[in-house]
Amino acid sequence: MQAPSPAVAAVFEPVQTATTLEETVERLGTAIRLGLLGPGDRLPPERELAEQLGIARSTLRQALNSLTESGHLIAQRGRGGGTFVSAAPPLAESKRVQLSDGHWRELLDYRIAIEVGAAVLAAERARPEDLAPLYGHVETMRAAAGFSAYRRADVFFHLGVAEASRSTRLVSAMTEVQGKMSELIAHIAHPAPVLARSNEQHVALIAALERREGWTAGRIVREHLEGTEQVLAGLMP
Repeated sequence: MQAPSPAVAAVFEPVQTATTLEETVERLGTAIRLGLLGPGDRLPPERELAEQLGIARSTLRQALNSLTESGHLIAQRGRGGGTFVSAAPPLAESKRVQLSDGHWRELLDYRIAIEVGAAVLAAERARPEDLAPLYGHVETMRAAAGFSAYRRADVFFHLGVAEASRSTRLVSAMTEVQGKMSELIAHIAHPAPVLARSNEQHVALIAALERREGWTAGRIVREHLEGTEQVLAGLMP
């Protein structure tokens, strides 16, 4: 069996907060919405998954039941059964983000720190095999017929940069950021020229990473994020 990517592996790291049930639901739900766990993917057996997450099986069972009721997961019994990601899982939260909440301005700042930091470290540490998949995501975005397909590849691109930094914590943080940003981005229009320009920045970032130019990579990412920030700033008080 092929080893999971660092981003997928981060999904199953031990839960370390006091609210283990809530974090487990959020972590698995975010992984499904971002496509890290895709339709039809099978979760590890309950005992194994509880051990990986470092939580009680009763807590895990409650989390899985919650995600099953929300339509993210399905449980199949009998031979070949288990817990699977549903064929058409919800790809966004049921309620829209309240843009008046100052918390989202802080999220934008947090995103800058994570994304720029990941790019700088990736320029120092990335290997050719880390960068090759990024080109595939760029081509997927270039050929995407709609924003949903574009956004999915965009998420994987940014997670790929974090993976290239070879920092497990950054991969986890990037997963968190991308999950929360998906809710904010739902408020923005996505004209084709804007998406094309964004993808040009992706290409420029890969080139900077290949040249190991950390300063340039960080500047490109900062400029890349500014467009989203400006639009959201117009929507928030």
